[in-house]
Amino acid sequence: MQKLLAFVFVLLLAGQALAQQKPQYSQYTLNNYLLNPAIAGIEDYGDLKLGTRHQWSGLEGAPQSYYLTFHMPVMKDVTPVRYGYAGKPAKETPTKKNVHRRVRPHHGIGASAMTTRTGPLKRSSVSFNYAYHQPLSRTLRLSAGVAPGLIQYSLDPTSIRVIDKNDPALMDGRVNELKFDLNMGLWLYSQQFYVGVAGAQLVPSKRELITTGSGDDNEGSLQKHYFVTGGYRIDVAPEMAVIPSVMVKMAQPSPVSVDASVKAIYANRLWVGMSYRHKESLSAMAGLNVSHLLDVAYAYDAGTSPLGTSNAGSHEVVLGFKLRNTSRVLCPQWAW
Repeated sequence: MQKLLAFVFVLLLAGQALAQQKPQYSQYTLNNYLLNPAIAGIEDYGDLKLGTRHQWSGLEGAPQSYYLTFHMPVMKDVTPVRYGYAGKPAKETPTKKNVHRRVRPHHGIGASAMTTRTGPLKRSSVSFNYAYHQPLSRTLRLSAGVAPGLIQYSLDPTSIRVIDKNDPALMDGRVNELKFDLNMGLWLYSQQFYVGVAGAQLVPSKRELITTGSGDDNEGSLQKHYFVTGGYRIDVAPEMAVIPSVMVKMAQPSPVSVDASVKAIYANRLWVGMSYRHKESLSAMAGLNVSHLLDVAYAYDAGTSPLGTSNAGSHEVVLGFKLRNTSRVLCPQWAW
């Protein structure tokens, strides 16, 4: 067992320096704001979400992630709208017939805080966000967003059993570092589809993992991450919609990661879905829009990689709150 834990620790430590450094979430469609700052302010209300993911349950030292995000519109013309099935506006009453309202641009602001602990390693981040939403037509909009922030990497030496307590990898003093972060993104969307591109950790930065004063110092870069996402809403029946979506994540030198998912929404209240991460996991998901204030969702991942036989799967829970929801929207209109 100790050999297995040592192997996992070395693998994860190397992953911090060489592989994908940002945490991953199966329910990315519930909170694309985690990946793309252009989402900020997309809805008519303040969107507050709390999420947690416990990966590889049962494996000691496995990653545990927590996040809190909030974003809201600014200077957006928010008019209560009566919605029909599948989130579409209901037919206008005769008194509002032939009324034309110009769609105006608006702004969005937001913030996020995340932390991931993997054995003795901890990654924490905080960012603040601004987005601008420009209508291209009455049904199509384009937004651009930027999110500067800070990332802190830390290592707890007291939780590591070593032979040499003076190992420079632990006593160097640079295992606790604070780095500047920058995320940027674009989001093209309507009430039927969305397409987004985003980049994370875009500021070049070096992490000095070990400093010995020789030419053998080990440096690790913060990996640039790039995300391409897309989804389409298909109204298959009254009160029923099916939404296939895909996310492609690129972070050299890691291989490209592809997530494909599909979910079905009934009466804008209950949804179920499945997601597949290439060569890694298969997920089952479900959620409930409890009211115009609260929604809740859960996902379970079964591993399909060789590591999947060593754990009891991954669990993910998301709580959402729609603040200042004057239109009493039950299901998100733009980011379902």
